[in-house]
Amino acid sequence: MTAAPVAIRRGGLFRSVRRSPLARNRAAVGGLIILLPIVIGTVAPWLLASFDPNAQDLSQSLRFPSAEHFLGTDKLGRDVWSRIVFGAQPTLLGAVVVVVISGLVGVPLGLVAGYYGGKVDALIMRVLDALLAFPALLLAILVVATFGRGLGTVVVALGVIYVPAMARLIRSVTLVQRTLTYVDAGRALGFSDGRILFRHILPNLVAAVVVQSTIDLAYAILDIAALSFLGLGQQPPDPDWGSMLADGRAYLLQNAWPALSAGFAIMLAVISFNLVGDGLRSQLDPRERER
Repeated sequence: MTAAPVAIRRGGLFRSVRRSPLARNRAAVGGLIILLPIVIGTVAPWLLASFDPNAQDLSQSLRFPSAEHFLGTDKLGRDVWSRIVFGAQPTLLGAVVVVVISGLVGVPLGLVAGYYGGKVDALIMRVLDALLAFPALLLAILVVATFGRGLGTVVVALGVIYVPAMARLIRSVTLVQRTLTYVDAGRALGFSDGRILFRHILPNLVAAVVVQSTIDLAYAILDIAALSFLGLGQQPPDPDWGSMLADGRAYLLQNAWPALSAGFAIMLAVISFNLVGDGLRSQLDPRERER
């Protein structure tokens, strides 16, 4: 007797998902399709790669794509496809950590600045404005030059650099939320500022945080790749898309596949996150859902 209602609920859930703005956004669906193998390569690269990414065979140096080596080999005879797959892990996970750092620091700062206003707002925003005055990559290079090369240093530096953008977004949304009736009602009931901020205002900012984080992921991938291209990120022999691009550019005339493959991987990852971010904005925006 209970099977029919369960089936109805499942059917209703499927229909609601299929009719959602995210599912109807073909670009977002395409971004998710592109993102799927990238995520698999990040979480379980051995499922997609059949070669050790660091295994060298100088007799196979700079080979063009073949049945054995899907994307050819690099200057040391290493399989390019395997290095692309394993190189997704430091790039993507590094970008995720960058966004997490910016969110953990930027969201509370934006909440406090937007809620209290006045001198508190001015102090926080002037500090963030000073941080924004420096070009992001140049500031990251300065931090890496001070504390040493490595993916960890790059990720922390970029995470701090991304804080102002997240904080300014959260502040602008909080300025609107604090004027709404539910905030006045909370104050009238004697709720503490912490409860109003983190239990009532913060849940209403989730959509903005998710969309901004998705966009920041795309930028973080580009910045990590750029710093690795300069030799400041992932250190050899471990693969990384930026360092692979740097290594392959010296052999463009002999075999362009190593450089082109790394550049294409970066491009696909950035495009897919941008498309998914646009789809999430449509899904989480009440005005879009009403259409």
